[in-house]
Amino acid sequence: MLPQKVVVEQTVTNNPNTIEFNFLQLNDVYEIAPIQGGKFGGMARVQAVHNALLEENPNTMMVMAGDFLNPSLLGTIKEDGERLRGKQMIDVMNYMNFDLVAFGNHEFDLSYNDLQKRLNESNFEWLSGNVMHNKGGRNFYFEKVVNGKKYPVNDTFIQELTDADGTKIKIGFLSVCVPSNPKDYVSYGDILIEAERSYLDLKDQVDIVIGLTHVTLAQDKQIAQLLPNVPLIMGGHEHTNSNDFVGNVQISKADANAKTAYIHRISYNTITKETTVKSELKEINDRILRDEEVGAVVDKWQTILKTKIKEIITNPDSVIYTANIPLDGRDTPTRSLQTNLGEIITKSMSYAYNNEVDCALVNGGSIRIDDVLEGDINSVDIFRVLPYGGAVLKVDIKGSLLKQVLDFGKQAAGTGAYLHRHNVTKVGEEWFVQNLPINNEQIYKVAFSDYLLKGFDIPFLSDKNPGVLTVSQPANTDLPYDIRKAIIAYLKTF
Repeated sequence: MLPQKVVVEQTVTNNPNTIEFNFLQLNDVYEIAPIQGGKFGGMARVQAVHNALLEENPNTMMVMAGDFLNPSLLGTIKEDGERLRGKQMIDVMNYMNFDLVAFGNHEFDLSYNDLQKRLNESNFEWLSGNVMHNKGGRNFYFEKVVNGKKYPVNDTFIQELTDADGTKIKIGFLSVCVPSNPKDYVSYGDILIEAERSYLDLKDQVDIVIGLTHVTLAQDKQIAQLLPNVPLIMGGHEHTNSNDFVGNVQISKADANAKTAYIHRISYNTITKETTVKSELKEINDRILRDEEVGAVVDKWQTILKTKIKEIITNPDSVIYTANIPLDGRDTPTRSLQTNLGEIITKSMSYAYNNEVDCALVNGGSIRIDDVLEGDINSVDIFRVLPYGGAVLKVDIKGSLLKQVLDFGKQAAGTGAYLHRHNVTKVGEEWFVQNLPINNEQIYKVAFSDYLLKGFDIPFLSDKNPGVLTVSQPANTDLPYDIRKAIIAYLKTF
């Protein structure tokens, strides 16, 4: 079927006591171009939906519930000597005329200087109630600097809308972010305390308060219990669409990478103060005819990617492997169970050390493609799988600590700390390495992704733990120096 222009049904009424408005909600978008072989996603297609909603009702706001600056392969590419670090996303979002965005935890993957550049480049509003800029132990609002003038990124945001018959509404927005990415320049306040404080600050200034959050679903539900008069929380972080209710509070999350977007059509009665929310999960697929203006911006950045990637990978478009069985890199499976893609990654880590290790481990959160690879696979595909890159480390670790690490990874199913394994199995309550029970006193050679040794996902796993005896750092000419190149070399053996 050929792509079709998006057409929406006109829903605006002329009731003088009622004002109607729309939200177009995205969250956790790392790719500006379509994914899964072009079948889903793509910001130019999202813009086509946005255009149609604006035709339906000019009082339409497009919002992002966090996580859009990082990670992506394009974000790692250098232009004019600097890595893009989300510059391409800001450019596209500016052309799309986003209205409001919340901080997500991955915005703080960036250095402070890079984040400040992205803030300054953006034409839309930002907010968060619980993240502050930590400068020398003192907390300040983050700021946008435009033409030398500073504009604070506030903890709340108020938008006033007026319809054709003059009915007005003031909408207050609150936001909080999960504190899962600690950085020296960021101070995180308590999620529930700051959400409630923001609500109390807003409630007497506005007609309704809406949530735009980037926390876990469980935390969103706690916020909903705490703030029962908030009709809608537009959330992010999980990467998988959901729509839940806690009392009368609706909590909606779309799929990552714009595979879906939520459309919320809201009606507010100025007499009864009643809010009605009608929500639609809109699939962003190849049946949607893309917006050409935004499409041209996306194409510009994709051309840069194709040009620059050749400086990193020789023959990036050449086929290195044919996946007759699709390789599953979707977020939900890779954070919950051992997928065939996770198996290939960990086998490649062992291969990088000539299989002279006892086992290999990588965290599911490192797999960021949120897609399925099938058919012919090239080097660029592998770089999309692991845009962070990083080295493969060979670590001498005591058996007792290895057990603790494996237990933690198993219990972390559903999060980025879930561990994919090579040469490791569990039978009943006992862990085995190469078909032998782990001996608490034995020293094992384990291939780890370098991220795991930083203690972010597994707090007790670092070179400071006495159970970690030695850590071998590969030279930049060695295969283990870049996990992605190790995978490419391994796949070429087939």
